[in-house]
Order: sequence, then C-alpha cells, then structure tokens
Amino acid sequence: MSERLDLMKRALQSFLNQCITAGSLTVELASGERLTAGDGTGLPLVVVLKDTKAVRELFFHPQMALGELFTDGRLTVSGGSVYDLIELLGQNLHTLTPPQFGQVRHVLRNVFDRWTRRNSERLSRHNVHHHYDIDDRIYELFLDADRQYSCAYFETPDESLEAAQLAKKRHIAAKLLVEPGAKVLDIGSGWGGMALYLARVAGADVTGLTLSPEQLKVAQRRAGEKGLSSRVRFRLEDYRKLSETFDRIVSVGMFEHVGLKDYETYFDVVRRSLKDDGVALIHSIGRLDGRSAMNPWFAKYIFPGSYVPSLAEVFPAIESASLTVTDVEILRVHYAETLKAWRARFMARRGEAKELLGERFCRMWEFYLAAGEAGFRYGGLMVFQIQLAKKIDTVPLTRDYIASEEDRLRASEAAVADRSVAAE
Repeated sequence: MSERLDLMKRALQSFLNQCITAGSLTVELASGERLTAGDGTGLPLVVVLKDTKAVRELFFHPQMALGELFTDGRLTVSGGSVYDLIELLGQNLHTLTPPQFGQVRHVLRNVFDRWTRRNSERLSRHNVHHHYDIDDRIYELFLDADRQYSCAYFETPDESLEAAQLAKKRHIAAKLLVEPGAKVLDIGSGWGGMALYLARVAGADVTGLTLSPEQLKVAQRRAGEKGLSSRVRFRLEDYRKLSETFDRIVSVGMFEHVGLKDYETYFDVVRRSLKDDGVALIHSIGRLDGRSAMNPWFAKYIFPGSYVPSLAEVFPAIESASLTVTDVEILRVHYAETLKAWRARFMARRGEAKELLGERFCRMWEFYLAAGEAGFRYGGLMVFQIQLAKKIDTVPLTRDYIASEEDRLRASEAAVADRSVAAE
C-alpha cells in the first residue's frame, strides 16, 4: 500500500510540474507531505487534499475530480479562492501535457458524444428541472433585477451588470428589427425578461416558451404586474410542438441545451415557424477552439444534456434547414465579465444561499461560477449571435442599422420609464 501511495505521489508531482510552470502552487496531501510547482510568482496558493483517495481521483480524472472534491469539501484552497486556482490552471494551459491515458480518454469522450441519446421532450424537461427548478430565491442572490441568466453585453469596461444586461436586450432587439405589433416567439423565455422588453419597449406581441414550471410562474406574474398579460403569453411547451408562425424569433441561452443530435430539428422548427419576411436571432454559448466534449463535471452537476458547439457544427444544420445566415457576431469576454459579477454577488450573499440549500450547494455553485468564468477567459469559450432569415434581402445591406435601432430603442426605454413614473 505504501509503495502504491508513493508511486501516486511521484506521479502527481510529475503531473503538477507539467501543468504549472508559472505561478505558485502547493498541494498538501492527507499525510501532511507537500508538493510544489511553479516559479514562485503570484498568489501562494495551497490546495489541501483531505484523504488519500483524492490523489488518485485527481490524477486519473482531473476534469471531474477537481469540482467533485471541492464540492464535497475534500479539497480546500487557501492563499486565494477556488477561482484563483482555476485561473492558475488556465494561465498555464498551453503547457499542459497530460499522460497518454488522459489524451485517450478525451478522444473517446469526443467519439462517444456522437452516440449519446437525443434530448427527447421528456429528457429535456428533466434537464431543465435539474437546474432551474431549485429554490427560486437562489437566483435573486446574484442575478440582476430582470433575472437575465445569460451573457450580458458590456458597452464599456466599467458598466454595471444591470446596464450590461439591458444593453444585451437592446442589442438583440435591434438585430431583430422589431416593429410595433410584430408577432414574436421567444424560445426558452426563462423568467420572461427578454419577452417583456420586446413587448414593453418595442411594442411587440410575444409568445414565450419554457420547460420550467418555476420560471413560468415567475414570468406570468411579472407580465401581470407590468400590465402586459394581453401582449405577452408564456407557455410550458417544448419548441418541437410549435404550429404557429411568427414575424420574429429569438432564442437566448437555450440553444446550448438542444443537444448535438437535435440541431437539424431545431432549425427546421425555426424555419417553419418563421414567416417568409421574418428574422430570427439565436444567442448561444459556443467554442472558439473547435469541437470538444462537454466538461464532465458541468454535464453531471450543472447542465445535464447540454452541449457547447463550434460554429462548424451549427452551420450545416442551418444550411440543411434552408435558412440564410445574415449576420454573425462573436462576444468574447463578455460572459467572463458577466460570471465575474455573478460570482461576486453570490459570494457576498453566500450565507443566505447556505441557509436555503446548505454548504455543499454553496461550494458547488462557487465552483460552477468560478470555472465558468475561467472557461471564457482561458478555455476557448465564447458567445455567438446568429441572425437568420429566409430571404437574402430581409435585413439592410450594412450593419449600420443596428446602432440606429439601438438609439431608437434607448429613446423608447426612456419614454416607458417616464410613463411608469407618471403612473406612480
């Protein structure tokens, strides 16, 4: 037994030396022995592994084990936060040369991802329930007042989260070219913020679809409170059940949950639901660095059934549906800044989260927000916005219209705010 542990210790030290060349990392084993790596610069991070089994798990399954060990309290970090630890790994990623079996496992995950089952309607409901139907008060702790649970759009580096989330809605609405009275579909409407914006500011008639009963209740309540129930309807419905047609279709933060095997189905639904002169806008997380398997910890604990695509995986399904791509925009570090703001807010109210769902949940959520932010800074993640139409001349020839539409929407936002104040 001691020889096996000694072998694992030497293997872990070798692994750390390969991973960490810049920065400072000390790993303290359950026996009290310490392994060090890096050049001594930066934060003096210390990772404590609470049991001998943790060493083996971390060495053989690092992508899964790091999150599991931290969530279970079997791995702790001092000298900085868990984000600082993940950032250190991210900054050194270009030097990472994992053992051969690690490379083989990564290749096999990519292969078997192609054979995973489709996200059926039943499975989609289950996956949504896993993440969104927890205690609803959790989301109030870190989201903006409008509950925008997707990438914000920071027009300036020091912009507040509230302003950046409003700018995101405005930017999307501008690309949709929404006219008063337009019939709009919101696929994956969440707590209703985007739909309510389109109705209240752009004057649209909106139908929002969600698979979360908890989100549905909140969205319907908000529509009633704002006096918009006659112009915004929220339904508990799978997008595949749609039979109506719309002038505009928007989907924000939902495409990640469609699953690779259902891309053609998804865009076929968009096509049949879009009028001939209509415009659609899909806002989703994507990959800058090509096809890659989902991080196993995220897939198990945070977003089961999700898949983050490269654009090369999305475009064939769009082409198969005979839709025309009229614009593509890549948002690079906007989601990193969004997650940074969420993490700061969550940590500031961590005690409240612990009272609601316990310490283990707090550790899991802290790791989720930290790893997510690092993924957008160092892990090849980005957000794309794809504008679609059926006809090549549906939208203006140049992108100048986006800024003009944003100016018009800002004026409308101000007018709505003035009316609200006057009504009070």
